[in-house]
Amino acid sequence: MHGEKLPPFGAIQEALRKTTEHLALELHAPTAQAPDWTEFEWTIARAVAAMQGISVLLAKQLRWRGPARWREFLEEQRGLSIARDARISALLASLDSRLREFGVCCVGLKGAALRSQGIYQPGERPTSDVDLLARAEDLPRIEECLRTLDYVPAFAVDRHHVFESHGQEPAVAYGEHPANPLKIEVHTRIGEALPSRLVDITAGLRNDCPEPGLNPYRDTGALMQHLLMHAAGNMRTHALRQVQLHDIALLARKLNPDHWSSLLGHWWVLPPLALTERYYEGSVPAEALAVARERCHRLLRFSTARSTLFDVSWSNLRISAFPGITWSRSPLEALSFVRSRVMPSRHAFDELRICMKALPHLEQVPWYGRRHTSRIVRWLFTSPPRVQTMVSVRAAFESSDTEP
Repeated sequence: MHGEKLPPFGAIQEALRKTTEHLALELHAPTAQAPDWTEFEWTIARAVAAMQGISVLLAKQLRWRGPARWREFLEEQRGLSIARDARISALLASLDSRLREFGVCCVGLKGAALRSQGIYQPGERPTSDVDLLARAEDLPRIEECLRTLDYVPAFAVDRHHVFESHGQEPAVAYGEHPANPLKIEVHTRIGEALPSRLVDITAGLRNDCPEPGLNPYRDTGALMQHLLMHAAGNMRTHALRQVQLHDIALLARKLNPDHWSSLLGHWWVLPPLALTERYYEGSVPAEALAVARERCHRLLRFSTARSTLFDVSWSNLRISAFPGITWSRSPLEALSFVRSRVMPSRHAFDELRICMKALPHLEQVPWYGRRHTSRIVRWLFTSPPRVQTMVSVRAAFESSDTEP
C-alpha cells in the first residue's frame, strides 16, 4: 500500500467488522482452522488486535498459525509487551515507595489492581497508563512526589491530571512497545457521562483504612464495579476494547454473592455484563444477568441485545452523531445529550484543544481541525472516519510497507 491511497471507507469498515468479530470469538473458543482472509484483511486484523488490546492474548490462545506476517506480528507484540510489563512493574514499585515516603495514599486502579489478582501472566494485558485515585487535597504532595520520579504535569481535564516523564518522546510504534510513553493519570473522582449525566462511583471504591503508598480497592467487588463503569462509558462512546471484556470475564470468577448483590443495584451494569457473556459464554451467572435486565431501562435493554463488540468499540470506523443516546433515561435527558453534541460548551472545546495538543499524532486525519458546524454536517450526511481508528489502520499498513 506504499504510496497508494487506502481502500474506500466501506471496504475498510467491512474488514474491521469481519476481523473484529472473528478474533473476538477466537479468544474464548479457539478454532483449529485459520480464517480465509485476503492480505488486506490480515493487515486490518493486525490493526484490530492492537486496537482491542488482545495481541498477546491471541499469541497465547490461537490454535492456528496464519500467514507469516501475522505470526511475526503476534510474536513481536508478545516480546515487546513483556518488556513493557517489566517497565510498568518497576514504575509501580517506585510509586509505592515514594508515596509512602511522602505519606500519601492512592488507589492503584484497573490494570495496577488486576496485576495483584494473579489472573494475567506478565505482559498478557496491555497497559498504556498508570491510573491512580487520590483525594483532591493530596494533589500538591502527589505532584511533588511524582517530580522525584522525573514525572511532571502535562495537562489536566475534568477526568484526571496527567503526568509525563520529563522530556518524553512521542510513541515509536503502534501496539505494545516498551519505548512508547507511559503516563501517570491521577483521578480525584471516578465516573462516566451516561450519556451526559455524570454517574459517580468514587465513594464505593476507596479502602476505608488507607495507608501511605499504593492501596487496593475496597474489595474485589469494587474493582469489578470500576471495570464495569469504565466499560460502560467506553461502550457509550463506542471506544470499548475487547481486553476490557476479558478483564470482566476473568474477574467474575472471583466474585461472591455479596459482590454480585452490590453490583446489580446499578442500572448501567447490564450492557458490559451482557456483552461479556456474549463473547465469553458462561462467565456471568444467569441470575445476575436476569437481575441486571430488570434494573435496566427498556431502550437500553433493547440496544444492548443488538450490540456487538464491533458496534461499540474502536473498530467501528463510523463517527456517530449521537453515540450512546439510548443510555438516556428520559426524553429530557436525550434532548440534553443532543444539545451537548450539537452545541458543545466552551469548556468542552477547551478540553478538546488540550487533548489534541497532547496527542499530535491524531492530526494525521483532518477532523478535529474542522469547524464544528462542518463536523455536524459530515456526521449527518456522509461517512467521516474516526480519527483514532484510521490512525491505527494506517499504522498497520505502514508497518507492512517497511517489512521485507
